[in-house]
Amino acid sequence: MKGTERLHGLGQSLWLDYISRDLLNSGKLKLYIDEFSVTGLTSNPTIFDQAINNSTAYDAAIRQHSHASSSAEELFFAVALEDISCAAELFRSVHERTNRVDGWVSLELSPLLAHDSAHSASAARDLFERAGLPNLFIKIPGTKEGLGAIEESIFAGVPVNVTLLFSREQYLAAADAYMRGIERRIAAGLNAEVASVASVFISRWDVAVAKRVSPQLRDRLGIAMGKRIYTTFNSVISSDRSHRLYNFGARPQRLLWGSTGTKNPEAPKTLYAAALAAPFTVNTMPEDTLNALAANSDTIDSLPAHGGDGEEVLAQFAKEAIDVGALAEQLQDEGAKSFINSWNDLIHVIEKKL
Repeated sequence: MKGTERLHGLGQSLWLDYISRDLLNSGKLKLYIDEFSVTGLTSNPTIFDQAINNSTAYDAAIRQHSHASSSAEELFFAVALEDISCAAELFRSVHERTNRVDGWVSLELSPLLAHDSAHSASAARDLFERAGLPNLFIKIPGTKEGLGAIEESIFAGVPVNVTLLFSREQYLAAADAYMRGIERRIAAGLNAEVASVASVFISRWDVAVAKRVSPQLRDRLGIAMGKRIYTTFNSVISSDRSHRLYNFGARPQRLLWGSTGTKNPEAPKTLYAAALAAPFTVNTMPEDTLNALAANSDTIDSLPAHGGDGEEVLAQFAKEAIDVGALAEQLQDEGAKSFINSWNDLIHVIEKKL
């Protein structure tokens, strides 16, 4: 049995953290769905930047949409929605079979809106309506300014993938924004079922401290933070507040592991995938991690609900003067800036092709 099948059998959804027109046209995504238990897909500005810049597959679409688009940004979303719509259709049967729990695809707002709550909420609603896809998540970063946009979007009935979360505190703020949106829908007499996932980034923790900690702690911080957040996630979805929402028809906001490709060439490609196998969660991974996981024959154990040794490991990092609270804020800020840089590169690539 493939490692991907074993992981899926534990109750975790495997999503591909990549999209390109070549991936779709070649039938490779369909292969991943059929052979590797892939049940969803995520994208971001960096992924689209690489896909469009490194291929001529988008040139005809860019020419076609250039006449009706008033800006390079508008043209990008027209082209990206073609890819996203194609992927969404491939996952439609999964979406229906799982009663809308799985089978989602994700598309990110312009990162330039990361610190603009009002415009983010408006853009999320417009983009979701424009796409017209029942299994589309709009990605909104869980920055302080993004929290208001998350609440407003959920209240408006827009499914949201909350991205750029690193710490327990950032996850709790995102979960609270989601529940506030649902509570407002209930108070307004609206349907309480609006889907959401909270995306926690893993590998960037280890990149940030690689040169600051003892060798025995290398590549262990991301997993430890994941375990801490998983413990908190289980507390949130079993809380009285959540149970009240479920009674009105709401769904739990699922936890998603993002940035699960290992950055250390000496570490196994399946390091994070194997360590964070947990039921009712999502792991979105790049192609090389997915392929390595499929070929992996090692035993994969499910993560304990209490997080296992997560807190013990974090205590070791604290002894080496790693302030995870301050570092989480730094990583979120750097992540937002990184997506802005990729976005600017992406817009430049489109303008260059035009």
